[in-house]
Amino acid sequence: MGIVALLPHINATLNAVAGVLLLIGRVHIARRRIAAHRATMLAALSVSALFLVGYITYHLSAPIFVFRGQGAVRPLYYALLISHVLLAAVAIPMILVTAWRALHRDDARHRRWARWTWPVWMFVSVSGVVVYLMLYQIYR
Repeated sequence: MGIVALLPHINATLNAVAGVLLLIGRVHIARRRIAAHRATMLAALSVSALFLVGYITYHLSAPIFVFRGQGAVRPLYYALLISHVLLAAVAIPMILVTAWRALHRDDARHRRWARWTWPVWMFVSVSGVVVYLMLYQIYR
């Protein structure tokens, strides 16, 4: 199995790790652990950036993988996939603006952006893992 064939599995792992880091980062900020929150969120940003590189690499070099599920699960899968892809496209600039605000200590605007960015980013991370499971594990 070549590296390209491994990328969906690596990417799903990176998405799962990002989701865990997002949850940990949220707990840190709720407990006012600013330094731990910053480190955790920068780790989530790094893991998500690695995911994006792997995702683009895979989709530029591999054929389209067709969903094999049948019946009622098929429209459910495509609804999840479409919402995941659309929100992922929206999440990228949101994440960058939110991180920029934080790194420049524009705390009030960072909080306003983060209130919307965090749930979108979390949804994208979790739904990415679910899409992977449905596509590569459950309905293979």
